[in-house]
Order: sequence, then structure tokens, then C-alpha cells
Amino acid sequence: MSERTASGGGFPYGLVATDLDGTLLRDDETVSPRTRDALAAATEAGAAHLVVTGRPVSSTRPVLDALGYRGLAVCGQGGQVYHAGEHRLLTSVTLDRRLAELAVERIEQETGPLALAAARDGLEGDILVGPGYVMRGALPVRQFTDRAELWAAPLGKLYLQHPRLPDDTLAKAARAAAGALVDVVVAGHGIVELLPTGLTKATGLSLAARRLGVKRAETLTFGDMPNDAPMFAWAGYGVAMAGAHPELLAVADEVTASNNADGVAVVLERLLG
Repeated sequence: MSERTASGGGFPYGLVATDLDGTLLRDDETVSPRTRDALAAATEAGAAHLVVTGRPVSSTRPVLDALGYRGLAVCGQGGQVYHAGEHRLLTSVTLDRRLAELAVERIEQETGPLALAAARDGLEGDILVGPGYVMRGALPVRQFTDRAELWAAPLGKLYLQHPRLPDDTLAKAARAAAGALVDVVVAGHGIVELLPTGLTKATGLSLAARRLGVKRAETLTFGDMPNDAPMFAWAGYGVAMAGAHPELLAVADEVTASNNADGVAVVLERLLG
């Protein structure tokens, strides 16, 4: 894919889709004034800004509210389309709990015991965290000790950790053992997820883009992890952050500065001319 060029001072894309963690957000979970200004300028030039995150909507809402974000957001690895201005969940896809439980059993037969966590479905869905699971960030969670609690209510996704295996190795083992039942994705450092088969960020991105009346070729995307690769493949142009996962760097059209060095703004400012 080749980058579109602006003509007559306009912005060449109708949609700017940004991942949150490691991309739009700095490591302190803030958005820099420079990046805010660049997004505002792109919006004034006619582009919509769409957040596309692996976070479930329950843990995305506080971030968006703090940013004053009022548009659509794709959450839960593409399974949820959320209207931030209306605080309303527009679409939601859940993980089949019987398949997820079977998938965990098959994976543990190959890897040994796993530490588990899960995201419950819905606007207020809890993040359930089991023994040994190390949650990244300061998200509110609810602890559990009995795995039966995991399967008691609809889930958006399941999280896996292993005491010794690196993320990529764990994901590869999980795909080999249970890839016929669920999809497996590396979504961040220490974050390996089980998802409904066929669900990716591109699923929610395509739905949101259709609602916004924007075509895939008119979409510019930013990300840093393998879970962003499907939306790069779907969109017209994909920009990886410096330090992104090698799987994403391999499919990116461009590599920009890091999330802590205003990488999103660097690209937008250039396109705005």
C-alpha cells in the first residue's frame, strides 16, 4: 500500500483509527497536548477519529471520558462497538464459554497449569482475575479462586499467562492445541487472549467505518501489537509505533516514533502539511 497524499491542503484520509495502549496513550496513560492538537487538526480537516482497542468497554470508558472523547470506539478486540458520547454499547460479540473451557483444558494438557483472567460482557463487565495472574496497569478487577465463576456469565474474552513461557511461545502453543475452537492473539506484554473464532480488530473497525460512511481505502491506522495486524490489512495504510512487536513491523506500511515520542502526531502533522 502507498500513502495517499494531500491535495490543496486537505487531509488525505477520512478516518484515523488509533490503538490505545502503546499507541495513542503514553506509558502514563495520558495523551500529549501535541497529539491532541494533531488529532483535532485532522478532525477539522474532515477526518473522523476512531479508537480501536483490545480493552473491553468497561475499562475503556474511563479513559475516553477523561479524554473528552465523544465518538465511536471499537473495544474488546473488535467485539464491541461503543458510542462514547451516548455511553451506549451498539454491538457486542461474546466468547462461547463451553468452547473456551475446552480450549483451556486442551492448552493446559500441553503447557501445564495456566493463570487465567477474563472480561465479562457489557458496559459494566467485570475483569475477573484468578490466582497467579499478573494484571498489567491499574484496571479495577475482581478476584476469583474457583474457575467455575469464569463460566457463570457471558464473556468477551479470556486472558492466559504461563509462569515460564514467553507470550509468543504461549500463543503458539495455544493455537496448536485449541486453534480449532478459539482464536489466539498477543495483545500486549503479558497479554495473550482467547477470542471468538474470526473476531479481530478489523471486525469492529469495518462496522464502525460503515456507520461513519468511510471506505477501507480511506482509513489510516496506528498500532503496536500483533492484534493490530488485521486492521492494518483491512485499512488503506498502517503505521506501527517504534518498538512495536516484530509481527506488526513486518506488515506495516510505515514506522513512526514511539507512543512516548508523539508518534501519531508525527505522521498526522506531515499529512496535514
